[in-house]
Amino acid sequence: MGLVTIQTAPDPVFAERYRAIAARDVRFDGQFFTAVHTTGIYCRPSCPARTPRPENVSFYLTSAAAHGAGYRACKRCLPEATPGTPAWDLRGDLAGRAMRLVADGVVDREGVDGLAARLGYSPRHVSRVLREDLGAAPLTLARAHRAQTARTLLTSTDLPVADVAFAAGFGSIRQLNDTVREIFATTPTELRARRAGAALASARTAPETADRVRLHVTLPVREPFDAAGTVAYLGARAVEGVETATTDGPEVTYARTLLLPHGPGAVHVSAGAAVGPGRVALRLELASLQDVATAVARVRRLLDLDADPVAVDTALGADPALAASVAATPGTRVPGAADPHELVVRAIVGQQISVAAARTHLGRLAAAAGTPYDSGFAGLTRLFPTAGQVADDDGTHLALPTRQRQTVTATARALADGTLDVDVGADAATLRTDLETRPGIGPWTSGYVALRVLGHPDTWLTGDVALRAGARALGLPDDHRALAERADSWAPWRSYAARHVWRAAAPIGRTLA
Repeated sequence: MGLVTIQTAPDPVFAERYRAIAARDVRFDGQFFTAVHTTGIYCRPSCPARTPRPENVSFYLTSAAAHGAGYRACKRCLPEATPGTPAWDLRGDLAGRAMRLVADGVVDREGVDGLAARLGYSPRHVSRVLREDLGAAPLTLARAHRAQTARTLLTSTDLPVADVAFAAGFGSIRQLNDTVREIFATTPTELRARRAGAALASARTAPETADRVRLHVTLPVREPFDAAGTVAYLGARAVEGVETATTDGPEVTYARTLLLPHGPGAVHVSAGAAVGPGRVALRLELASLQDVATAVARVRRLLDLDADPVAVDTALGADPALAASVAATPGTRVPGAADPHELVVRAIVGQQISVAAARTHLGRLAAAAGTPYDSGFAGLTRLFPTAGQVADDDGTHLALPTRQRQTVTATARALADGTLDVDVGADAATLRTDLETRPGIGPWTSGYVALRVLGHPDTWLTGDVALRAGARALGLPDDHRALAERADSWAPWRSYAARHVWRAAAPIGRTLA
């Protein structure tokens, strides 16, 4: 039922988690939750309170499961303020896929039936699997996600409580009050009052216009976090008018436009020394408050904020070939995708050409087919074209070989009409097969889509030119088969290993856009 309890025989999982809470190990925050039978509360692993006796502890994989078992959140360690678990990307099973969709707001927008339809199973089967694996049904998981969003807005913005309820997905202020009281044993007003005065002053929402909502929120991130490297990766691929990035100075920034469920919007991310450790500052510009949770979830996935950097760095740093790179850039992330359909188009356009060339082609496409957008963030002037707009452009503004233009157009049309389904809840193997059955798409491109759309941590792009160049620089075999075999030793973190190998080939710059 999504929990680990004390057993008569030694349980290695229980023992590992109990050692983590005894050591108050922050690396495990968000990866599981500790419920204390004698107090009726649940905590993050690093909670500073006295460690409970083993017989008084149960461990839950989700906060929703702890809620469902009758526990309330600790007021001291605020378990809802932790980064998300990296397990939803690491595990590609039904539960992991479902959790990615829950975070994207699918249950709130489409209900349990919509979630099940996206996963390809009946609602009853999905509910049963989630109860068995995670200890909570879809509606309970979605409710916990709404509570997390509400807590973030209450403590990092000055939105009126009624707007917080609406933005978090609650149907009324009463539902918000009841949920906050049940989960946090307090009221929204009291929860807001506990935030620091300094945080209140710096988190004031920006002036609103008739058709835009603007607000600031703070996102937690596990340290170490290579903010500069992550933004540099996105900046090198930034499409003019759609994205901007800066990496100079103590603050790194990235901004882009987004098409969200309730309308167009934009996000602006700040990180680095100027912002402080363990957090990312996010400014939102939205057509509707209902898109807050979805925008936050997409930024977290785009920046890979829920990764477990210590586990990744420990594993990869043990290999002499990667040790220097890991030491130089701890907390390397694998950037995700802000929009799955957009990433598919970018991947196909970027086949067999340099990053700079792909960026040029995509900039022309966006300028010709993308919808204009007047953002309050400098440099953002349009949305990346939707799949339908790309199909309607018919490759006119892509100076690519005829066959490649046809592949872009046909694939975009399939995405637009639903013939090809690509979203964060897809099964990795099925997604790759569906893509590779299409003319002009091979394993390299399908792997790149899986890596970035699904946040898949263990993808190796066999045959990638830059990986082979980086391998030569690191003294590794550059034959693609031999290199792939060598990469097997980096499982289950081959996607992160690829970032280090790519970095060694930086002057080549010949990877996907």
